[in-house]
Amino acid sequence: MASVLVVEDDQFVRSALIRHLTEAAHTVRSVGTALEALREVAHVGFDVVILDLGLPDLDGGEALKMLRGITDVPVIIATARDDEADIVRLLNDGADDYLIKPFSVEHLSARMAAVLRRSRSAAAGAEPPSRVIRVGGLSIDPLRRQAELDGVTLDLTRREFDLLAFLAGRPGVVVPRRELLAEVWQQSYGDDQTIDVHLSWLRRKLGETAAKPRYLHTLRGVGVKLEPPR
Repeated sequence: MASVLVVEDDQFVRSALIRHLTEAAHTVRSVGTALEALREVAHVGFDVVILDLGLPDLDGGEALKMLRGITDVPVIIATARDDEADIVRLLNDGADDYLIKPFSVEHLSARMAAVLRRSRSAAAGAEPPSRVIRVGGLSIDPLRRQAELDGVTLDLTRREFDLLAFLAGRPGVVVPRRELLAEVWQQSYGDDQTIDVHLSWLRRKLGETAAKPRYLHTLRGVGVKLEPPR
């Protein structure tokens, strides 16, 4: 199955996660601090990291930034914090998913399966198309995973790039949220907030807002489309 690193300082929660993941045939290692987590990730190849935010030595959000400096391993945040600003920051800093405590083992299993599916598909899937996609002043190179707006390179997270490239490949087409979850997030279900968060940050980097869109247009109750400014 998967090699999992659990980063959790609460011994009760940590033991429960280890037991559940082991029963599901995963290989599990666990640590209780951010520095131990960084040391483990630097020396062991994991398939996924489950990261608590309330660590004793370093806030999990800072640990996430440091992890992203050394690895692209999928990271699922496990947190009691449900503030939207925190969630936005974590996703923008490179989290692949997040779970609000308390959560069921079934919920964790479903999220892990989705994250692992995306990761393995990206690693083993077909090479992305080499052609550059152009929509208005946007230029998107799927092979090099680079995007430019009016000649200026955009600093996009992995998920922001995937979302932009998917929509740009269908200019003017309204893409339902369910299709975005399935194609970009590789999930059959999920929270609309996940899409909204990434759209919000993508709009900011494109120099627009939901109230004054240029490229990204949301049709309430229908979906999202990308088209050149008129």
